[in-house]
Amino acid sequence: MSGKQYDYLVVGAGFYGSVFAHEASCAGKKCMVIDKRSHIGGNCFTHNVADINVHEYGAHIFFTRQLDIWQYINKFSEFNHYVNSPIAMYKDEMFNLPFNMNTFRQLWGVKTPAETRKIIDQQTASYRNMDTISNLEQQSLSLVGRDIYEKLIKEYSEKQWGKPADQLPAFLIKRLPLRLTYNNNYYDVPYQGIPVGGYTKIFEKLLKNSEVRLNTDFMNDRENLSVIAEKIIFTGPIDEYFEYCYGALDYRSLRFEHKMLNGIDNYQGNAVVNYTSHKVPYTRTIEHKHFEFGEQPDTVISYEYPQSYETGTTPYYPVNDEKNDKLYKKYSKLAENEKNVVFGGRLGEFSYYNMDQSIASALKLSASELQG
Repeated sequence: MSGKQYDYLVVGAGFYGSVFAHEASCAGKKCMVIDKRSHIGGNCFTHNVADINVHEYGAHIFFTRQLDIWQYINKFSEFNHYVNSPIAMYKDEMFNLPFNMNTFRQLWGVKTPAETRKIIDQQTASYRNMDTISNLEQQSLSLVGRDIYEKLIKEYSEKQWGKPADQLPAFLIKRLPLRLTYNNNYYDVPYQGIPVGGYTKIFEKLLKNSEVRLNTDFMNDRENLSVIAEKIIFTGPIDEYFEYCYGALDYRSLRFEHKMLNGIDNYQGNAVVNYTSHKVPYTRTIEHKHFEFGEQPDTVISYEYPQSYETGTTPYYPVNDEKNDKLYKKYSKLAENEKNVVFGGRLGEFSYYNMDQSIASALKLSASELQG
């Protein structure tokens, strides 16, 4: 260091910031990690209620194809063998997800892959040869047909994104895998699970050698915080950093309601249940104990409500449409001129990163920053 108090100021204690801080501290660097929330872990924060590890910001199932990332995260926690197998409720009908032979049997009473192919081919025939596919509705109908679209995609997507399906971009559903096997494993990856004891203890280990300051909003004390370190790793919204000089990027937000159900040991029989009809205002209910195969006498249920994002509320999902991607590129050019600031993570890079992707991106940055 050359007169600065820290080598790095890391803004945000989610996976990207925490992994970078860990690697930097292991390399002998002094890090200050700040977060505007009252806890570490970002959206992966878990806390214990009645001996149940509650995912405060919705279901977080760790999954990856990358063995090196799986081995890395396992250094900080033992993982169980939880497999994500959500259920979908449409009015009074229940279906297995992802779309597989169980789903098709529930929809049509079919027994064989050949019967399934025939129905799907019939339902998609008039859409497959469309000259242009310009929205989510057309994309879905061309891939899976009307029955699946109407019951399992249309209203759920409209709730999730706050717009009619024929006004949503087609890229939101780049592909819809149709599995002609009885396999309810949502993630077709070799490595997945839940950290035994919750996610928060992972972040405690990642940050044990860094100074951590919570309830600290970089934007509210920017002048002072900007000068305490040689370099800033900024994982907040990139448009906020530049004070929305080109306008605000679009996100979708979420609201969660958590309920303790005393004396009920099993409320819904599954960790995640999606509600695909407009008749139900929330998109999902989460029963947290099932992530760790809990047998506690009580249970905790969370209700997930999508909502519009407004500047100052919590951004969850970047809206990566053409308009926003162009706007992000303008901010990205500004970022290139910030010699001592690196923008990373889902908000800093305006990209829908999964947990493993955030870790991989942070490790790539640390390898670049800390070499030599």
